[in-house]
Amino acid sequence: MSRVQGLVTKSGGRPTLADVLVNEGLLPRQTVEQTLDRLHGVSAGLGQTLVSEGLLSEEQLARALALQFGLPFDPLTDFRVDQSFYGSLSVKLMQRHPFVPIAEQGSRLVVAIPDPYNLLALDELELLLGRELDLVVSPRNAILLALDRSEGSSQALRELEAEYRSVLVKEDERGDEILTIDQGGEDQSPAVKLLDSIMLSAMQRRASDIHIEAADRATKVKFRVDGILVPAMEPLDIRLHAPLVSRLKVMSDLDIAERRVPQDGSFRMRLERKTVDFRVSILPSVFGESVVIRILDREAITTGVSALRLDRLGFNEEDLKRFRRAITRPYGMVLVTGPTGSGKTTTLYAAITEMNVKEDKLITIEDPVEYQLPGVVQIPVNEKKGLTFARGLRSILRHDPDKIMVGEIRDAETAQIAIQSALTGHLVLTTVHANNVFDVIGRFASMGIDSYNFLAALNCVLAQRLIRIVCSACRMAVKLDQALAQESGLDYEEYKDLPFYQGKGCQECLGTGYRGRKCITEFLDLTDEIKEMILAERPLSEIRYRAVTSGMITLRQSAVRKVIDGSSTLREINRVTFNEES
Repeated sequence: MSRVQGLVTKSGGRPTLADVLVNEGLLPRQTVEQTLDRLHGVSAGLGQTLVSEGLLSEEQLARALALQFGLPFDPLTDFRVDQSFYGSLSVKLMQRHPFVPIAEQGSRLVVAIPDPYNLLALDELELLLGRELDLVVSPRNAILLALDRSEGSSQALRELEAEYRSVLVKEDERGDEILTIDQGGEDQSPAVKLLDSIMLSAMQRRASDIHIEAADRATKVKFRVDGILVPAMEPLDIRLHAPLVSRLKVMSDLDIAERRVPQDGSFRMRLERKTVDFRVSILPSVFGESVVIRILDREAITTGVSALRLDRLGFNEEDLKRFRRAITRPYGMVLVTGPTGSGKTTTLYAAITEMNVKEDKLITIEDPVEYQLPGVVQIPVNEKKGLTFARGLRSILRHDPDKIMVGEIRDAETAQIAIQSALTGHLVLTTVHANNVFDVIGRFASMGIDSYNFLAALNCVLAQRLIRIVCSACRMAVKLDQALAQESGLDYEEYKDLPFYQGKGCQECLGTGYRGRKCITEFLDLTDEIKEMILAERPLSEIRYRAVTSGMITLRQSAVRKVIDGSSTLREINRVTFNEES
């Protein structure tokens, strides 16, 4: 008798999942019963509901189901599917159910499944495989990650490549490449499937960008996850590059025939039951066009922004108090600075969310509007139609705003209008690209802005970076390495007895040891003394020394604090900031 048949025969004498969760101390009975009431007593959906509400992890659920059904539990840590299984088992079937084969025991097959409740699916699986199954319970995300990590995803892509190669051969014979690619809009086109699989994989791995680059003999696909570029898959055949780029151009309403100049566009797709926006930028390169796709999961972002507050971003306590004080002033300019992708916009949105009171009118002008905020008038820049930051900002002032957010100051005209707005009773929040708080002064001077007016308008400057946070699921204490401490500018003797932490690498963090990012900050309050020193053209080193002695915490100091409190690692902060004493 197979394990599947055994599950049916024993179903009467099993404890309920609710009982297991309470008896194992995973959840209080009241919480479980309230959830069951909402599900009208249907216990089959209890586990996934608790996971989706964040009350239970996938691993805790899998362990509880294993106890309930009397089955073994396997966390599938660093598990890879044996390649020999791919000859007899379809990857698509593994992904659909989902399951992974673990071992063969004679005529029986041992498989890891996430949900022993789904007896119909398990029966179907036995029929399709033509073998009796022995079951092991594993977390759903661990099964999907094992499939992702194994040769299965590469095999699926190779199947698509093979399918596409046959199409390419026909195209070469007919010499009608562009027409065939246009026909690639059909649902079952291999180009569509290949691109969809890349985008789905990017979202599952929490990527912010997809990079598709043409090399000499291959097409490389990379994802940016937590600010770091990682290979997404094995390199694809170079002949797939042109069809993929053309498919993207069709989706983004770009000129397919133009391959010599940069192009920018966007499209929207429904993936995994939610609508996601993609911004596409295409650049001509030596071996072919290079593509970067920015992923904007608006539903996730909007959910995050609605609950977004400054204290969730990683600010140290002192800078948080000072920044909150600055954004509650009735007028003046609040500047956030840092390189591209350092979280400046998120900080401004968190500030606006905290300031968003019904008595005030808030207007923003952005390029583009990435998150939509309730109660805020948001204007997208459209340079093709003549709506620039400067022109939009002039119009905003006629709409009687109390607080204004300008996405970015790029030129002297925008800077001048923003300064005038701050001097005439408005609070202006904006960003500018600079490396630290003092470089901002030089940046405005290079635009030809009058220092007196600029300093009169400026309330504060906040510089920030994003650093990766150690994964909480595989975090472990380690001893301080002496060479690394020396390289990082830390006194080894002073810190050697403190616990430092790093991630071991697990399914939650995709083996990187990091999951998520927090900001580190450097806040300069423009006091009268600092303004006078700048106007007197004192050396920046002297101004910086005065600011630090008055309590300013530098980016490096903020980063070191994150390491000492166990949030990040020395290697990570050395990647993002440099040792000020070196």
